[in-house]
Amino acid sequence: MNERERKLFQLIKKNPYISQQELAEALDLSRPSVANLISGLMKKGYIKGKAYILNELKEVICIGGANIDRKFYAKVPLGEGTSNPVRSEQNAGGVARNIAENLGKLDVNTKLLTVSGTDKDWDYIKEASAPYMNLEDVTHFTEETTGSYTAVLDQSGDLVYGFADMEIFDLMIPEWIKAHVPVLLQARCILADLNCPKETLAFLAQFAASHDIPLIIVTVSAPKMERLPAELSGVTWLITNKTESEAFFQGQFSMHELTAKWLESAVQNVVITNGKEGAVIGNQTEGIHHVSAVQLDEIADVTGAGDAFSAGVAYAWLNEEELAKIAWTAVVNATKTLMSGYTVRPELSVSQLQDDMEELK
Repeated sequence: MNERERKLFQLIKKNPYISQQELAEALDLSRPSVANLISGLMKKGYIKGKAYILNELKEVICIGGANIDRKFYAKVPLGEGTSNPVRSEQNAGGVARNIAENLGKLDVNTKLLTVSGTDKDWDYIKEASAPYMNLEDVTHFTEETTGSYTAVLDQSGDLVYGFADMEIFDLMIPEWIKAHVPVLLQARCILADLNCPKETLAFLAQFAASHDIPLIIVTVSAPKMERLPAELSGVTWLITNKTESEAFFQGQFSMHELTAKWLESAVQNVVITNGKEGAVIGNQTEGIHHVSAVQLDEIADVTGAGDAFSAGVAYAWLNEEELAKIAWTAVVNATKTLMSGYTVRPELSVSQLQDDMEELK
């Protein structure tokens, strides 16, 4: 906002029902000039509606994947070229969507920005997601298919085939995200996964830096590490794992070495996971710390554990916790998700997470 817009905004904030004539007199401007300023603030997203009610609800904007996850469990040894009896299940998935659901269950106001088809798969995702996040700005394409991931597992639970139909996410181009600038301007913080194209992530990094909005980037796979923006100074948090980090830096390094490399790349805060080896978290102020994983005798399902970890990082950081507490919160949420058999554990809440942290400490 320029100086005039800022003064106008403050007057409306004090009295949302103030008239344009009163505003004109207070600012020593003509009434048409005030009307133009108000129109500009509405276009920029600072004011919603003709009554000048300020849009002060700050949401975490989660940008990226939302898809259907289907699993087919073989009942007998799989045979090629023939029908195989299976047990199947279906869940709403996608990195950004899963994180948004975790945060929603933790009482964080959350909005999902993604793309979908206009099909039954989206209807399923919408029904599962709507109680936990704002879906009003999802973009629907009538000629496209909602993203899906299908896994075929053998009798021991090992993956035999995985089929990813994710082409729709290529439509999340810079022009698409720029259409949501008024929404982004109201963000408490922005969280984006690497299902977004490289150019879109580059725009988000520049946008977040120029508007002083925190940006969290969550990686999704080693091949997609090339989508990270070239300029990382606008990244408040990078949440990744050891394999993905080694793919980015093209070599084998320790967790501490990788964390230091990310911090040297201008990322403000970084956390790197490595399965049973736990996680390493760091920034330039508090240094680099290792947090051990919770060792489990049995894992119900690994699906969603990484997203639960990412949500734990975001949640604890938004509550201004120190690095060690942030990492431990994430480890606990991921551990309980591994034990649950659900992509997002149904019992998750603020009080439940606090109990879980006390139980596992």
